[in-house]
Amino acid sequence: MNRTRHVLDVDDLAGGGLEAVLTLAEADPAGIPRVLDGRGVALLFEKPSNRTRNSTEMATVALGGHPVYIQGGEVGLDVREPAEDVARTLACYHSVLCARVVDHRSLQRMAAALDSGAVAVPVINLLSDRAHPCQALADLLTLRQAFGAAGLSERTLAYVGDANNVWRSLAIAASMAGIATRVASPEGYGPSAADVESVRSFGGELSVTVDPHQAVAGADAVYTDVWTSMGQEAEAGTRRAAFSGYAVDEALLADASEHAVVLHCLPAHRGEEISAAVVDGSRSVVWMQAANRMHAMRGLLAWVTGVEPGGRGGEGPR
Repeated sequence: MNRTRHVLDVDDLAGGGLEAVLTLAEADPAGIPRVLDGRGVALLFEKPSNRTRNSTEMATVALGGHPVYIQGGEVGLDVREPAEDVARTLACYHSVLCARVVDHRSLQRMAAALDSGAVAVPVINLLSDRAHPCQALADLLTLRQAFGAAGLSERTLAYVGDANNVWRSLAIAASMAGIATRVASPEGYGPSAADVESVRSFGGELSVTVDPHQAVAGADAVYTDVWTSMGQEAEAGTRRAAFSGYAVDEALLADASEHAVVLHCLPAHRGEEISAAVVDGSRSVVWMQAANRMHAMRGLLAWVTGVEPGGRGGEGPR
């Protein structure tokens, strides 16, 4: 490879990478080279996870690799040793470094440390306070399965809730795929001006509103996430009050297109940001989304190690 394929947010897949990863994710795993055969993949988790850990471990195994799960306290980023040294050490043993971190800057420092030492080990963001690219890949894969890859540019995605890390990566991915996006958030919880500029820079249409009904009207897909993410527990009461009226329930979903699907990155708080009838209903594709976390991760791991659609490549870092 000419450069190490770090993926700290979904925009690192610009220039053909996004389509390549999704194509690899959709491919029969038997046709993808086992590029991680005999090789390790470090999975560093400062925050716990259900879907991210399981999907990444199984995707690694599908490519022949050996996943090693590392809890944050075992390495102590910037407590026991700096993030740069953690990355340099793990790169001695592993071909890919995946990390779920509190601070996005930790990922940036890890990648920069490896690049400065000419260590060609890619860093993948499994979630940070800034971005969640692996979730966005699974989301886009789910929308392709629901509507077809060729027709995505004709679709509209409505996101109702906190314009957080999940929304940010999703909106960028949607813009890269030509999907029109709307976001409805209470005052103070919507996207920043920089976020809006970033999303629109990829050519996709983005509408921002405080009215969830306006956002959902006629939409092909409706997406929501928890109102209180990990690390925000002290704000739970304030957030529940602020997001009152923003639940994706039967009344709100009635404003969407009759063929609309419902997405949620999980875990879901039934009766809070989404009703049980919606998340467990016939229009929900949340379990397809959950399954696609593994398929998307398999495609991403293959791509960062040099595989291209059709099975070419695979001579990445060892």
